[in-house]
Amino acid sequence: MDWDKLRIFHAVADAGSLTHAGDTLHLSQSAVSRQIRALEESLGTTLFHRHARGLILTEQGELLFEATSSMARKLDSASARIKDSEENVLGELKVTATVGFGTLWLAPRLVKLYRKYPDLKIDLILEERVLDLPMREADVAIRMKEPSQSDLIRRRLLNIRMRLYATTEYLAHAGTPKTMEDLAKHRIICQKTDQPQVAAGARLVQEVMAQNVNSTLTVNNYFGVLQSVLAHVGIGVLPDYLTADHPELVRVLDDTESGEVPVFLAYPEELRQTQRVAAFRDFVLEEIQAYRRYQSENSNAH
Repeated sequence: MDWDKLRIFHAVADAGSLTHAGDTLHLSQSAVSRQIRALEESLGTTLFHRHARGLILTEQGELLFEATSSMARKLDSASARIKDSEENVLGELKVTATVGFGTLWLAPRLVKLYRKYPDLKIDLILEERVLDLPMREADVAIRMKEPSQSDLIRRRLLNIRMRLYATTEYLAHAGTPKTMEDLAKHRIICQKTDQPQVAAGARLVQEVMAQNVNSTLTVNNYFGVLQSVLAHVGIGVLPDYLTADHPELVRVLDDTESGEVPVFLAYPEELRQTQRVAAFRDFVLEEIQAYRRYQSENSNAH
């Protein structure tokens, strides 16, 4: 089978249009069309249904596109491994994480990784949706639960809990609650329970809101909750890892917290030897160790 024709077929199937594929490949529409016809003739089958709105894969076309997609992923992986070297970590690294952890913990630390590897290009994808790593929607993921796919290398980084925090200034003005019932007199800042978030956090929010709280501020991500707490607006439901970077946060009701939430690092088996993935993994593990030391020193101090 002609590799060049397969490459052109893959571009057409991906774009759904001869014109768009031609633009990507720097070929004329007629040249692309000739190659597709020649491929269909060599296979003795029709690969596309042709419509006024574009091209739709036939069943046979879907089978071939699945095969060329797999080839493309393997070629990308091989290309990345060839470009990488022991001394030279470079190229693009797609990292996915939840909005909260990615914004509040990961992003502020990336300057250390860039200092070490200035040629690295990181594409940071922050969303609650779980991206498909084997399908290369991302190279590395930091997730709030253990990945279910079997062909992923995974490592538990730490366990976090959701807790109640405020600032000294807010507590001096509004008073410090001594019991859960006292929360009714305070403004509570949190995510709504119908927003995408870890189940343990949602349960703690429900428990807090059950205290007949009069005044609330709901935000659709933890960054907004944190900024509001730091601005002395009220008592916020926040992940405990924030205390390392924000020592001004004061914990409220020491016995009130969510269940443990595991944080996992995961990446596809085929990227095990890729230097930029290894560099990111080692960087994250070093930062987690530093965070654990901070936790240990703080707990000893108390």
